[in-house]
Amino acid sequence: MLTIHVADRAAFTGRKDADAVAVDGGLIVAAGPYERLAGERPQARVRRWPGLLLPGLRHPQAVPLLESAYHPDPREADELGTEPLTGDALEALAMDDTRWGASARRGLQRLLAHGVTALAGPFTVPAVRTAVARSGLRVRDARRGRYEGDALALDPVVHFPLNALLDGDLSAGGAADFAVFDVPVGEQPARALRLGGAATCVATVLGGRLVYRRR
Repeated sequence: MLTIHVADRAAFTGRKDADAVAVDGGLIVAAGPYERLAGERPQARVRRWPGLLLPGLRHPQAVPLLESAYHPDPREADELGTEPLTGDALEALAMDDTRWGASARRGLQRLLAHGVTALAGPFTVPAVRTAVARSGLRVRDARRGRYEGDALALDPVVHFPLNALLDGDLSAGGAADFAVFDVPVGEQPARALRLGGAATCVATVLGGRLVYRRR
């Protein structure tokens, strides 16, 4: 379905006046001011979001987050807490393929909630690799960088600058992979996201599908 996503501002579109993107199928077909996009496509469905619309983020720490950390089930919160478990806490768990797969699915949902649409791979744990493939998230080759020494964080903005995280741009003809963050739009995008963090994500779109929406 032809859909226009409009926010307070859309960055990395190639236009300074952009606040919207038009999506048809899995592709961005136009980016620019909402009034123009809506005027040219009166039949389009419109989704409105607060804040800054950006290309989806690529998480450099996806492999250790999904293959070297356990994401507790909400029903385990009283016993295990809610944050990813690593090190001795992970060693104390009886992990098998079923548990790794369930953990990965929960981890992937949490990454989507941070505006992540692409993961630095490759993945070698079979259950995790299957969960990633079924999620639809893009898998990219890992880039060289300071990934190993950093503490794991679901929010990639904690350790990495925005220009190292963007998985593409919002130009017409590109994949409709983007996220909207409820941050002040008067700031430069990198500063706004650094101050607010990726947990301010209100919506994530992957291949034109709304895969996360903050309640």
